Amino acid sequence: MSAEPSLPVPSTAPRFGVWLIGARGSVATTAIAGCAAVAAGLHPPTGMVTETPDFASCGLPSLSSLVFGGHDTLDCPLPKRAEHLAAGGVLPHGLPSAVHAELVAADLEIRPGGPQPRDTDDGPDRTDDEWIDVFAADIRDFVRRQDLAGAVVVNVASTEPAPTDGSLPPSSLYAAAALRAGCPYVNFTPSTGLHHPALAPLAEASGLPYAGRDGKTGQTLLRSVLGPMFLQRALAVRAWSGTNLLGGGDGAALADPAAAAAKNAGKERVLADTLGAVPEGEVHIDDVPSLGDWKTAWDHIAFDGFLGARMILQTTWQGCDSALAAPLVLDLARLAARAQERGLSGPLSELGFYFKDPVGEGPSSLAEQYAELKRFAGLLRDGAGVRGDDGPPEAPAVGTEAHRDASGGSAADRGVAGGARQDADEHGRQR
Repeated sequence: MSAEPSLPVPSTAPRFGVWLIGARGSVATTAIAGCAAVAAGLHPPTGMVTETPDFASCGLPSLSSLVFGGHDTLDCPLPKRAEHLAAGGVLPHGLPSAVHAELVAADLEIRPGGPQPRDTDDGPDRTDDEWIDVFAADIRDFVRRQDLAGAVVVNVASTEPAPTDGSLPPSSLYAAAALRAGCPYVNFTPSTGLHHPALAPLAEASGLPYAGRDGKTGQTLLRSVLGPMFLQRALAVRAWSGTNLLGGGDGAALADPAAAAAKNAGKERVLADTLGAVPEGEVHIDDVPSLGDWKTAWDHIAFDGFLGARMILQTTWQGCDSALAAPLVLDLARLAARAQERGLSGPLSELGFYFKDPVGEGPSSLAEQYAELKRFAGLLRDGAGVRGDDGPPEAPAVGTEAHRDASGGSAADRGVAGGARQDADEHGRQR
């Protein structure tokens, strides 16, 4: 008797959302296309730390289980954006066609961002809290419609200037919306996000994990290796100067001196932490539109050796920012999702390996940060204990009645941003 043919068993593995702020930008498009390509076996997971053996049994969401959506103020569809990136050499030739269906599916889940300059010309005027409600509703609707086990919000939008008054910048509105929707939050940019002082009580009361800020992809990655080298070799660094040439959306955004200052703060912090002091010298950022997504970074390091011998080290880093950032964004989304599953909350300082200006307390040397990251992998794999306790108590979801009771009322009831509501036209465009 011939055996009955077996029928395919539908997968019951949970799916997780990745909600990207700046979802039609170069980094987001590269992450979405890259995730689909790696999940389908079209390309190896080069650059993804979470795909190395140390993370093999951590229970991270699989790449095939990730579902993408997000906010953006741009209207260029993801498939078209991917074609532009392929033409510029960022994505492999033919990849946009190979993952066209995945790009279309993600594009259908992108909602309008904001606020934009003179927003009242295009729609109703909104307070900060109303913007947060709109953004949070978009995220909750995404999770509900896609039947997701949860979602992580990751900011990959272009850098915004640091706020000069008490109002919430767009990055902070999105961050507050993530918490209100009950989602872990990752800030891959130098923008304010949860660093706004008015959001600290909300972050603490949320019971959610969060990480950031400013992804460490190139020049600062190298600095976090070289700084400890000079210190460990007892070589006195006299000056450390740098220049960045870059194009694309980040180049245009960083042409604003205020945005460039926000970016450079993280670079300076790495040197201060690894050397014990900031040497003389500055980092200059120049917008070169013709470079597109490619960047060149030079460092000129003057240091003293034995008997005062004066020496120089010069480095040149040339790379594609989107290709450097995208695998880290996928890493962070998976790690944050798993952290929430494990009941972790508060700043994930163990993820400092990924950032120029990480939240929480932790080392600045890349080698020490990687050791912390591996210990974190053990926590995700084996459960509580690595942090020295039995894990945080389960917190009620943000926005629920239980959460409102525990935190003394909702953000809206308490006046989100400590009274920092401002009209939408006071905010800069979220690029």
